[in-house]
Amino acid sequence: MIELKTPQEIEAMRPAGRFVASILHDLQEMTHVGTNLLEIDDFVRRRIESRQGAQSCYVDYAPDFGTGPFAHYICTSVNDAVLHGVPYDYALQDGDLLSLDLAINVDGWVADSAISFVVGQNQDPEDLRLIRCTQEALAAGIDQARAGNRLGDISAAIGEVARSYGYPINLEFGGHGVGRIMHGDPHVPNDGRAHHGYRLRPGLVIAIEPWFLKTTDEIYQDPQDGWTLKAEDGSRGAHSEHTIAITDADPIILTDRSFLEH
Repeated sequence: MIELKTPQEIEAMRPAGRFVASILHDLQEMTHVGTNLLEIDDFVRRRIESRQGAQSCYVDYAPDFGTGPFAHYICTSVNDAVLHGVPYDYALQDGDLLSLDLAINVDGWVADSAISFVVGQNQDPEDLRLIRCTQEALAAGIDQARAGNRLGDISAAIGEVARSYGYPINLEFGGHGVGRIMHGDPHVPNDGRAHHGYRLRPGLVIAIEPWFLKTTDEIYQDPQDGWTLKAEDGSRGAHSEHTIAITDADPIILTDRSFLEH
């Protein structure tokens, strides 16, 4: 069921959005060659435990697309892994493409966001191009998140950017409703038909999350951890995500990090 938030409820979601944004910002600043994925996970754990009213959305999360409960505080996907990456004992190497996906509940409201970046100095232009595509697709999707438009307008805008870059598009996993829970209705595919689908209304809060792989739209679940989704052909992936609220005016980016970058 699709739920609409009141203006007061959207305001109540802002602390969760700022908290998630601040952690992702800090993680990108502190992550370098040699940083262990378990260090990243522990950093998030400590931040959550130090914040009154904050709870992880991932620990003990057990949806039908995973194998057993997720036992960590953040998703860390490296190189050919693109979604649901389980942190493990791995020290990041120069040139690794890292995607971080984080959802936290603060005082009963959830925010969800993701970033991708290349670790170290060995930054492959093709990796940077892939990341840039997800960022531009996210911006295009957010721009269509306006009352009176259709859900398909968001999806079509995302897909158009991906096609302009030449990347294939997987429709199995995409954006979703956000509120009291992390994953709610509606599903927001990363491609679709403009002017079709659910009519967007003020109060709808959704996570928009373009993710693409360089040369395939086929993924598989890592049999070792039962969660991490990887490219079938071993190509690299990137992922960008924001939680946004649709209003009578411009969409509100609840997980905006720009205020931290000055």
